[in-house]
Amino acid sequence: MYTSPLALLQVFFLLVPEGVRPQPSSSPPGPGPTSSGPGSQGGTLEPSSEGTETPRAGPGTSSVFPTLGTPSAPGDGAMDLFPVLPICVCDLTPGTCDINCCCDRDCSLLHPRTVFSFCLPGSVRSSSWVCVDNSLIFRSNSPFPSRVFVDVNGIKQFCVHVNNSKLNYFQKPQKVNASNFQTPATEFGGNSFNSTFQTPSPAPFYRAGDPILTYFSEWSVVSLLRQPAGVGAGGLCIESNPAGFLESKSTTCVRFFKNLANSCTLDPALNAISYYNFTVLKVPRGMTDLQNMKFQVPVTPVSQAGSPLLAGNTCQNAVSQVIYEIETNGTFGIQKVSVSFGQTNLTVEPGASLQQQFIIRFRAFQSTATPLPGPRSGNPGYIAGKPLLALTGDISHSVTLLQSQGDGTCSVRRHKVQFGVNAMSGCKLRLKKVDCNHLQQEMYQTLHGRPRPEHVAIFGNADPAQKAEWTPILSRNYSVSATGCTSCCIIPVSLEIQVLWAYIGLQSNPQAHVSGARFLYQCQSIKQDPQVMEMSLTTTVTFVDITQKPEPPRGQPKTDWKLPFDFFFPFKVAFSKGADSQKGSVSPVLILCLLLLQILSLKTK
Repeated sequence: MYTSPLALLQVFFLLVPEGVRPQPSSSPPGPGPTSSGPGSQGGTLEPSSEGTETPRAGPGTSSVFPTLGTPSAPGDGAMDLFPVLPICVCDLTPGTCDINCCCDRDCSLLHPRTVFSFCLPGSVRSSSWVCVDNSLIFRSNSPFPSRVFVDVNGIKQFCVHVNNSKLNYFQKPQKVNASNFQTPATEFGGNSFNSTFQTPSPAPFYRAGDPILTYFSEWSVVSLLRQPAGVGAGGLCIESNPAGFLESKSTTCVRFFKNLANSCTLDPALNAISYYNFTVLKVPRGMTDLQNMKFQVPVTPVSQAGSPLLAGNTCQNAVSQVIYEIETNGTFGIQKVSVSFGQTNLTVEPGASLQQQFIIRFRAFQSTATPLPGPRSGNPGYIAGKPLLALTGDISHSVTLLQSQGDGTCSVRRHKVQFGVNAMSGCKLRLKKVDCNHLQQEMYQTLHGRPRPEHVAIFGNADPAQKAEWTPILSRNYSVSATGCTSCCIIPVSLEIQVLWAYIGLQSNPQAHVSGARFLYQCQSIKQDPQVMEMSLTTTVTFVDITQKPEPPRGQPKTDWKLPFDFFFPFKVAFSKGADSQKGSVSPVLILCLLLLQILSLKTK
């Protein structure tokens, strides 16, 4: 009698107890999930993107190919595992929805990914997924969220979201004080100088840095709002320097006159009316309709300024200072422009000169007198390149460095210290004959600026009213002994600003905070000479990263594929001759014989 192989195989599997049948062997898993989202916990998995039902796996099946640090990125329409973050670093504009900031509460979006093209770093938490080939899994009893995904190669992957609290947190910040400041500074310190350049792109409305358009109706000419600046060793004024939108700055330059008697009334740079005899375009698209006054804003003088007048040997009412106050309203453009002047009298003489200052300030347009919140350098952690905030009394300002003029002498303007950017600057200061105490005070004020920084902000959104959000600046002076000199004065000539900072918080949303800051002065002994002398001053700033990385996550499951314990039971019974075997039972032997005969018959055919 002929028996088909299929029938014999069915008989064999019927003899094997249910629940101990062989399971598929392991195969190398594919790449991690291409998207993420909540799956069933301890139950049936969600269907894959193709709509096919996911098979189940029995208890004891372990799937362990960890892919640590894979950020979760749910697909369109999927719910977030962590829809709300405790800290939202990309929320930099108070009261306004920041584009692509998925954790900004001002956006009022239930599913930000259905609106934004992508999420900025820090909008979602870090997550870890463990993935294996979906064909190896029949049923999941994992208490963690799980999903079935399709990778870039079209292979289905079964992934389990690992709950690891260490993955999202750094260690606690180090305590830095005067005694242990040098230890982390030496261990983590290094020298680096970074510079970034940004080029503004054109837009239908004003963006930061764009030149501001003006219109002279008398000549029907469109021009730019100018902010003269000094160039060269003498700081000569150039008129071609345009003012940048939303860039509040101050410039100083010098004008020389060959014949001041003629230039007094003819040179427009000395006449106040030449700084407001035009209108400012609210937005660039106002150029398309220059006759429409709704796109133009007049420049309003705050106080009446007199015209230049030559009286004998004096040129009166010459403009020495111009201050523009510009109010803006986002993409609606410029709403109000006002100007104020400072005037002086010049003596008509050969080689006469005049130093002029031009200041442009921007502020948000408001219909009420509600005060605006101060600018931030981060929210809450510092952003690289933003000013390092300092506090003196109740006044918040920026830490600054020396800045030189065209001839190398110290300027009243100063460089703002940018967070994370090491920098060095210097200049020459002319010293006059004064007593030693006044000389020391002048040197200290020149090095650290006015007012002297007393505290530094721990985070970029520190509030001046909250003293706990500021840390005091440590100060250390280097004394120099003047041996054998009775008329010597010890003055500071160099200032080194050391800032220790570290990342804290979530690894996917790290926050840079300042752990401590220190001022190091270097002094020099000089003789008090009645003649005028020059001293070279230098200021440097160094940022030291003292972040301690957390320990890597441990306790990840390992691959351990096993067959059922009694998989070889029929073979053991058939070939065993021990005392415990059933000697009278010949069923297993007959089954094996039938299988061998069937195999031989297939080969002969």
